[in-house]
Amino acid sequence: MLSWSSGKDSAWTLQVLRQQQALDVVGLLTTVNEQFDRVAMHAVRSELLRAQAEAAELPLLEVKIPWPCSNEQYEAAMTTALAEVKARGVSVMAFGDLFLEDIRAYRVEKLEGTGVRPEFPLWGKPTAELAREMIEGGLQARLTCVDPRVMPRELCGRAFDEALLRELPADVDPCGERGEFHSFVHAGPMFRRPILIRPGEVVERDGFVFADLLPGQA
Repeated sequence: MLSWSSGKDSAWTLQVLRQQQALDVVGLLTTVNEQFDRVAMHAVRSELLRAQAEAAELPLLEVKIPWPCSNEQYEAAMTTALAEVKARGVSVMAFGDLFLEDIRAYRVEKLEGTGVRPEFPLWGKPTAELAREMIEGGLQARLTCVDPRVMPRELCGRAFDEALLRELPADVDPCGERGEFHSFVHAGPMFRRPILIRPGEVVERDGFVFADLLPGQA
């Protein structure tokens, strides 16, 4: 099972896992903000999330969480989801984490003794190199959330491409691993077809800038 955020890191994790062929990915797991019906933090509409799963040809397990959501509520929802994952015969949960040791330690701790082991296929790869590998590999994404405290708010909604990497402030991680930005992948080698999107409203909420994406039309 792959922990799926709708963004570039989880999408590239799927691509790497399929290339390596050591693990058989049987589904995607995503936390969804129940009140707004959007992917938590990335603020991507659930309709587009489901389009990603269809394009990846994988079943999607949506974990509904309230808003606001306490850590206790989050962990309760994940415990229920993990029970379902185990019932499906899954023995590995893969994550797209890159270098944050505390996040990795948290995931390892929560899976300890469950019979499901964590896997981190992208862990430790230099993020400047990884960002370019994604772009050169055909991944196409849009920035859906930007932290305006560390990078220009005008970059929200932009394509994740070489031009964007050149414009990022020097202290912003090229993959946004510290939460500087989040993204939505709409095309790439992990999908059998692109997901049509069109830009929506850009708003500032809770200290972050969000660029809404709407389903496109052929």
